[in-house]
Amino acid sequence: MSLRRAHIVYILFILICTQTFAEDGSQLWLRFEKVSAEISAKRTIKTKSVDPTVLLAKQELEDYWKGNNVELLIDRKLTKLKDGFKITSSGSKLQIVANKPAGLLYAAYHILQKQNEGAEITHYNVEEIPSYDIRILNHWDNLDRTVERGYAGYSLWKWAELPQVLSPRYEEYARANASIGINATVLNNVNASPQILTPEYLTKVKALADIFRKYGIKVYLSVNFSSPKVIGGLENSDPLNKDVQLWWKNKVKEIYQLIPDFGGFLVKANSEGQPGPQDYGRTHADGANMLADAIKPYGGMIMWRAFVYNPTKEDRAKQAYQEFVPLDGQFRDNVIIQIKNGPIDFQPREPFTPLFGAMRNTAQMVEFQITQEYLGFSNHLVYLAPLFKETLDSDTYADGAGTTIAKITDGTVRKISKSAIAGVANIGEDVNWTGHHFAQANWFAFGKLAWNHQLSSEDIAKEWLKLTFTKDETFVKDVTDMMLTSRETVVNYMMPLGLHHIFAFDHHYGPEPWGNMPGGRADWMPWYYHNANEKGLGFNRTTSGSNAVVQYNEPLRSLFNDIQTCPENLILWFHHVSWDHKMKSGLTLWEEICTHYDRGVQDVRAYQRLWDKMESYVDAQRFKEIQSKLKIQIKDAVWWKDACLLYFQTFSRKPIPYYIERPIHELEELKKIKLPLKHHN
Repeated sequence: MSLRRAHIVYILFILICTQTFAEDGSQLWLRFEKVSAEISAKRTIKTKSVDPTVLLAKQELEDYWKGNNVELLIDRKLTKLKDGFKITSSGSKLQIVANKPAGLLYAAYHILQKQNEGAEITHYNVEEIPSYDIRILNHWDNLDRTVERGYAGYSLWKWAELPQVLSPRYEEYARANASIGINATVLNNVNASPQILTPEYLTKVKALADIFRKYGIKVYLSVNFSSPKVIGGLENSDPLNKDVQLWWKNKVKEIYQLIPDFGGFLVKANSEGQPGPQDYGRTHADGANMLADAIKPYGGMIMWRAFVYNPTKEDRAKQAYQEFVPLDGQFRDNVIIQIKNGPIDFQPREPFTPLFGAMRNTAQMVEFQITQEYLGFSNHLVYLAPLFKETLDSDTYADGAGTTIAKITDGTVRKISKSAIAGVANIGEDVNWTGHHFAQANWFAFGKLAWNHQLSSEDIAKEWLKLTFTKDETFVKDVTDMMLTSRETVVNYMMPLGLHHIFAFDHHYGPEPWGNMPGGRADWMPWYYHNANEKGLGFNRTTSGSNAVVQYNEPLRSLFNDIQTCPENLILWFHHVSWDHKMKSGLTLWEEICTHYDRGVQDVRAYQRLWDKMESYVDAQRFKEIQSKLKIQIKDAVWWKDACLLYFQTFSRKPIPYYIERPIHELEELKKIKLPLKHHN
């Protein structure tokens, strides 16, 4: 072979290897190495159970566990474990005990992840009981495979091919969820098509449920309240109509005949134009209870969303509280009210929804958005665990100090039949699942906090980095620091100090504080929320304004109501503040806003420098893809800073402080930017 030909063969070999082992992010945090035949021969994985989930746990350990012998046991007496597990070590054996088969699977992933982190598991004793009974992803996926607020491509569910063609990604999806303790999924959009309840689609749903079952995952569906009329041919969908009640009972029976472990329904009703019981003069309780009665014999749950967003002269932030608190105690025990973390709509920062804790006789669950609808889509690096923790750890004072949202929703302070927590999924058809490699951390963090809400954002970030990239201490420390500050960074360059909802109309990508839609509702408009004028900025929700503060318990009510005691990171949420108001820093409000916007930009520049330093620790493909995303993020951060400061300057009429990076855009040019609505999906 000539030297030239040998050189060509060598290059082809390298290219083939590179393509074969290209690091595209598809493995997520599940980078387990198959054990060698030598290791496999030295240890045993035993179980007497023939349950498919237990056998799956056994297989995962046989394939990847490099440690001691393992015995997997089911003990039905250990009900206190729920679907958790207990691991004890004695001599050369690990014994794993669970009350339910899924507990053994969670335990298997637990020790495999610890192994990959480099933890010592020789002498290991741990008991894990999940914080929430139902740990559920909400997919806002439409039947045409578009995704309402998803930014990782089309939906995973290929409805046209189901049930005949089963993508391998369905099982990969289930495995990823089980590895972080997620045990339920809502397959379709809360803006639900009635078609999902037709026999054709229920057969497709069954095919997915059959795949997910051995991973301990139950399937739920979002339902359209008008389904009896639209696909059932009834005169109406009035929840007190006996024909409507019978239709739902028959539909539920049909579902459970196909899917015996079906979880239940998620309902968005009388919000943003969706049909609901109020269309017939009935209440949310009437609608929820009708469905709850139909599904009760099968052990199913109804998750009824409290996101109500209808035309009203009242402050939009007050609506959920006003509609639902009068209904407290009227809901069946298999109904859970699903409440967004903030009172408006998944903003980069909001106070918690005051509805938490206000309904003393009704089960409540928190809904987070994992997908970054208001946080730069999958273009921006934003680690959301600090946002999740901020909500969960918030003290409502509903039953005195210590009545946190976590304790209200997990059943600690008030007994509920089942506790639950939901996250709007950021998963799509993209090879790396979430569009941005770092967005995988938000899916991971939601699962970890749903399993144990006492974990810290820092510990979760470190675990994810070690499992996803490398255990190198320098990399883990520096990148963890970046992740932990990233949420605050995006708040700074988008909407600091309690500003909210000043995004571009409909798709919510980019700034549009000047936004106005002739003939549109006031609460669609950014000016409704920021109220900028020559005197100042912010929404007055104090007793002299909309009086939204009255919905909070003391001492929060007084704390938020007083401009001197209101936390400055929420000051513009609760107060209309003078441009010359002195902040704690000694700066005026105008100077403080300018400083925050600039700080956000400078932090993203620092992320770029840090990431460039990490090149030697990361594979080339993911390094470059993340580097490219950071380039988009810095452009967007500057866009946000310039747009907001130049616009608000027209009201403050004050100069941008000299120490702030100069705007590079002109306001009138920024106002002309109109992104296509394809960003919507």
